[in-house]
Amino acid sequence: MPHTVFVTAPKLHADGVAVLAQHGARVIYLEQADSVEEVDRIMASEAVDAVISRTVSLSAAAIGSCPTLKVISKHGVGVSNIAVQAASDRRIPVYVTPGANAASVAEMTIGLMIAASRRITTMDRALHGGDWRRLQDGLQLNGRTLGLLGYGQIGQRVARAAQALGMHVVVYDPALAASHSVPGVERVDSVDALLPRSDVLSLHVPLTASTRGLLGAAQLRRLPRGAVLINTARGEVVDEDALVDALRTGHLHSAGLDTMAVEPLPANSPLAALDNVVLTPHAGGSTPAALALMAQGAAENVMGLLTGKPVDPARCVNPQTLR
Repeated sequence: MPHTVFVTAPKLHADGVAVLAQHGARVIYLEQADSVEEVDRIMASEAVDAVISRTVSLSAAAIGSCPTLKVISKHGVGVSNIAVQAASDRRIPVYVTPGANAASVAEMTIGLMIAASRRITTMDRALHGGDWRRLQDGLQLNGRTLGLLGYGQIGQRVARAAQALGMHVVVYDPALAASHSVPGVERVDSVDALLPRSDVLSLHVPLTASTRGLLGAAQLRRLPRGAVLINTARGEVVDEDALVDALRTGHLHSAGLDTMAVEPLPANSPLAALDNVVLTPHAGGSTPAALALMAQGAAENVMGLLTGKPVDPARCVNPQTLR
């Protein structure tokens, strides 16, 4: 009998579909994008063996309602939308696809950094409206310091690109081993040490209990006046009210945000009314190249476990379930 795989999105890249087809899997797709209600209904009514999780919530109730569930894989690396503890309680491994979207997210980070620093989108909108607005308050990145909060695969790619622009790079990442050397990059031992050094601060941390609200009003004030904030991690890492205030008062020159605390961004969000903010709709990892790698990796994760083939344990966020 074929294994049943539930993809919590209306489609999956062909490279992932090919892996599932190779194993003869039955695939169920979400008909309504981002419908938590449909996820809950399918989990409670279908004999699902594996879930490939996109962005919609996979709750503890949904996991608990599906007695046949054996494995979950995130299509990406951020598992804040998955009730990992509920999966762990049932000894269900939760896998991720590390590095699959690193190049695309790093490129989005650099794009937002340049766009926000030089206020490219503001001038673009003005010019499209017939206003020849030659702003002269853009920041030259060459010679400035980039602070990276988090130094995984994405952060390392951003560091190399920033160095090519002539920036000095300083990083803080508590997950780095004490003996880990970072060639050409300065390392500091705390967030407090990183912030006052960062002319541009770029966030590359997962959303956890310790990172939620990590940057509040006090932390934003520790950034140099006229600094730029870039967030391609998770919106909830930043206190958005404090961020809006720092942008309105001019303490921050600008921000480039691919992630927000509430997604989709509400129409009345004050972020949308600020002309020193560049916004993109959580699309950093949504290039065809990245989607292909994430889909293939997620499919290989679930089918590997279901068919007894080795899956890299480093991909598992709850490795205690593998013992």
